[in-house]
Formats: sequence, C-alpha cells, structure tokens
Amino acid sequence: MEKAVKEIRLIDMRALDKTDKMIIEGYAAVFDTVTNLGWIKEVIDRHAFDNADMNDIVMKYNHEDSILPMARTRGGSLTFNIDDHGLKIRAELPNTTQNRDIYILIENRVLTKMSFAFTVKSEEYDYDTDTRKILEFDKIFDVSVVDVPAYETTEIYARGKEQYEEEKRKYEEKKIAFEKQKLELMLSL
Repeated sequence: MEKAVKEIRLIDMRALDKTDKMIIEGYAAVFDTVTNLGWIKEVIDRHAFDNADMNDIVMKYNHEDSILPMARTRGGSLTFNIDDHGLKIRAELPNTTQNRDIYILIENRVLTKMSFAFTVKSEEYDYDTDTRKILEFDKIFDVSVVDVPAYETTEIYARGKEQYEEEKRKYEEKKIAFEKQKLELMLSL
C-alpha cells in the first residue's frame, strides 16, 4: 500500500510541474530615481550595468546565504534584461516548498519589492546634496525578493497562468496573421 501512494504522488507532481509554473517578474534596480538610504541618497545611472559582470546571478530571499537559492542564471531559471526602466528579472521558480511559499506571498502582494547585491567600479559624489551616483557596477552577485527594500521603486509580481495564457493567445494570433499575410503576398506575385 505504501508503494502505491508514493507512485501516485510522483504522477501528481509531474502534472503540477507541466501546468502550473511559478513565474515571477520584476525590477531589482531602477534607473535615475533618488533613493534615500538615511545617511546618503543614491542614484543609479542608466549605463551602470553596461560592463558589469553578470555571468552568474543567484536569486535569493532577503540576500540570505542560509536559505536555498530560488533561481539562478547559470541554470537558466533566472533571466534578466536591462531596459529603459532598469534591471528587469524573470524567474521560473523550481517547485520547492520554499519557492511555493515565497511565490504565494508574492502572488498575494505580501512581498512586493526587490534588491540586489553588487560591487561598484565607478561612482561620483555630490557633497552639497549628499548624493552618490553609481556610474558603473563591477559585479552583480544576487537579486533578492525582500521584506524591506533599500530602493522603494523596485517591484516583484507573480505571473498567473491566466495572464500567460492570454499573452500566448495574442502571440499565436499575431503569428497566424503574419503567416496569412505572407501567404497572401506570395499568391499575389
């Protein structure tokens, strides 16, 4: 009897993995916004990430090394894009107990902010306004879902299955329309 229960759980888990992906997206850093760190204000230049070492970024919860990583660029579960707004991340969280708990907290808007760990290669200070401007990062170590962010303008949100399916439907409609136009063009020649 015990063996049959284990086999059923394996089948259920596989079904869950295929249909209910835990995808989160957000901004771990935002450009050209002033963040008050208490003793100094900080601004990130929009070109600060251009030459940064971003080869192996780990996604964590509250930058904690004592907690298992949530996702990682090296394994492909974490991707990032630098756009006009900032450092945008997308993670497909592996189905672990910890990740399910964090995903539910993000989905329910209990956790809504992000952070990142870095070293700075180049910066400038305005001592009149007590402002540090980060011109160039040296290395990005991690991006983290956090309880209390240093940068309030960051954000994290869960992508629901319905949102993904709607985006996929729109993509497929565009793909069909493109193929139809291509066919019409070929027939008119």
